[in-house]
Amino acid sequence: MKVLVIRFSSIGDIILTSPVLRSLKQQVPGAEVHFLTKEAFGSLVISSPYVDRVHLLGEDLRNVLSALKKEKFDLVVDLHNNVRTRRVKMALGVPSKSFPKLNREKWLLVNFKKDKLPPIHIVDRYLSTVEHLGVKNDGQGLDLFIPKEKEVDLASLPATHHNGYIALCIGAGHFTKRLPPHKLVELAVKLKGPMVIIGGPGDQAVGRMICNAVGVRALDTTGKYDLLGSASLIRQATSVIAHDSGAMHVASAFRKNVVSVWGNTVPQFGMGPYIPQHPERAHISEVLGLSCRPCSKIGFDQCPRGHFRCMEKQDLGQIVAWAEGEPPQVL
Repeated sequence: MKVLVIRFSSIGDIILTSPVLRSLKQQVPGAEVHFLTKEAFGSLVISSPYVDRVHLLGEDLRNVLSALKKEKFDLVVDLHNNVRTRRVKMALGVPSKSFPKLNREKWLLVNFKKDKLPPIHIVDRYLSTVEHLGVKNDGQGLDLFIPKEKEVDLASLPATHHNGYIALCIGAGHFTKRLPPHKLVELAVKLKGPMVIIGGPGDQAVGRMICNAVGVRALDTTGKYDLLGSASLIRQATSVIAHDSGAMHVASAFRKNVVSVWGNTVPQFGMGPYIPQHPERAHISEVLGLSCRPCSKIGFDQCPRGHFRCMEKQDLGQIVAWAEGEPPQVL
């Protein structure tokens, strides 16, 4: 059976599809698994032993459709379920399965604070698309494979960081998903020992603020590594602090002790840290009891209410305790 799995973006969402890829390859005899994603995210699956071929989406969907038609797939598994993926399914004209997005239920939670969402992780919703093939959740969690040439050698870091560090991942897709800069600085000051600040080019100003406050204990790598380089630094950390972001799912894929910090979004959406082998390593820091939360299923450029209590009132002491409470594990 030749199967095309589709997930265009983003980092975390693609990593969350990895149980589907692994289960298809291991549980369906003779399965040939292809994956379609955006060019920017191809590196997340290109080294997976469970994917036979990766197809990359550029600016024009039509360019990739002609190549996909030649593959003569038996099944399309749509783990994105939007207008463009429907175009792909129509063009290929083969049987398909799409995961339930539960947009109505999310809308009810955001707008009326009525929680009608099923208490299951999005991984299981993804896997529901292939259960008709006899595929079951193997309980092995998420995968992310980093080729050797993309690994960051710890010897290239300062000697102070050779024997372990906490990865402080300061980025997120939206402002309301991120701790404000002053709270990140306060958190970094409370942490003991070495830390590596991880983020993209847009996080560099905050990275410098943290380093100025903490000194040589903090190594600022914001904007210095590509996606897999940053993932390598997370893999080699003793513990990880991240927002509701791709970094949280990277940490989960490596079974790290991860503290996930939640602002305007909520774990009830089904996308919390997923470490079924070690659920005790998955910590969720959120401010409960706020009538305004969640205010969006994605995020905003500023707090709609202006007070930003979901981040301003985070218990930094608890975050530190969780981050420093797990023995070092380097996979």
